[in-house]
Amino acid sequence: MKVLGLIGSPRIKGNTAKLVKEILAGASENGAEPAVYNLAKMNLSGCNACSACLKKGTCILEDDMQELYREIEEADVPVLGSPVYMGEISAQAKPFVDRLHPFVHDSSKPLAGKRLVLAYTQGNPNVDIYGKYFEYLEGIFSHVGFDVKCTVAAAGTIGMDDILEQEELLVKAREIGKNL
Repeated sequence: MKVLGLIGSPRIKGNTAKLVKEILAGASENGAEPAVYNLAKMNLSGCNACSACLKKGTCILEDDMQELYREIEEADVPVLGSPVYMGEISAQAKPFVDRLHPFVHDSSKPLAGKRLVLAYTQGNPNVDIYGKYFEYLEGIFSHVGFDVKCTVAAAGTIGMDDILEQEELLVKAREIGKNL
C-alpha cells in the first residue's frame, strides 16, 4: 500500500508536518510505503479557469501538479494536511485543491472511492470552531471522487512544536495511519 503525505504548510517542520508524518508512521508500521510532498516547496500555479480540463480531461498547466496527479492516482491513500489560517486552508494547500478540478470531469473517475485522510492544525484552542468548514471540505473532496475516511484536527498549535504537547492526539494520528 502506498500512502501519500501532502503537507500544505509554509512551516516545513511545523505542526502540520508533524501531524501528517505521524499518520504516515502509523501506516508504515503496517507495511505501507509512505511518500511525502511539501506543497510549499513546489511550483503549483492556481487554476486559470481555462476549462481545458473539460475538453482534454487533464490540466494543461505545466508545473509540479503534473507529478502530483500521477502520485495521487498511484497512491492508495493520500493524506492532506494544512494549517488553518483566517478560517481556511493555507495558501500553499489551496492551489492543490483547486487543481483537482480535472478529476471531476474525468469520465474514467480515477479517484472514485479512493480513500483520503484530512489533517488540520489551527491556532485557535477550540477544536470545534472550524467543524463546519471541515465538513464543507469533506464535501468538496467527495465531489472530486474521494472517500474521506477521517478528519483529524489539532487545536492550539501556534508555536512550531505545540503539537508535541498533545500526546493523545499524536497517538490517535498514528492509529489512523495503522488502520489505513
